Amino acid sequence: MASNRALKVADRIKEVIAQALETRVKDPRLGFVTITDVRVTGDLQQASIFYTVFGDEDAQAGTAAALASSKGLLRGEVGKALGLRIVPTIEFFADGLQEQASAMNDLMSAVRAADAELAKLRENAKPIGDANPYKTHE
Repeated sequence: MASNRALKVADRIKEVIAQALETRVKDPRLGFVTITDVRVTGDLQQASIFYTVFGDEDAQAGTAAALASSKGLLRGEVGKALGLRIVPTIEFFADGLQEQASAMNDLMSAVRAADAELAKLRENAKPIGDANPYKTHE
């Protein structure tokens, strides 16, 4: 489990990166990006930044290129804001959260359809044997 300090640094990096993307990065390829998570190694040497982009694959590819080209600027902003002795290296990763949520919704829809079909079949179903399958002693 990550240390308390690493969690605090990760939260602060998330805020700094989001603010810098909004105000400092002027790349036209940068789409509507949201920073979803930041994970920092225990020694605070590396930061993995997860993001999502609203739009099609072209917008996602453009945003990935814009983030890669602005990595130095963003690392400088993180260094100024955190005041650490060693500024962590930054890596950006596209977060698959939207795709996973969409796939889960599709699976849930399929399950609901199967349940509805089963309920429809069950409406007119009759037992195979007698109406009362239990033996009674008379």
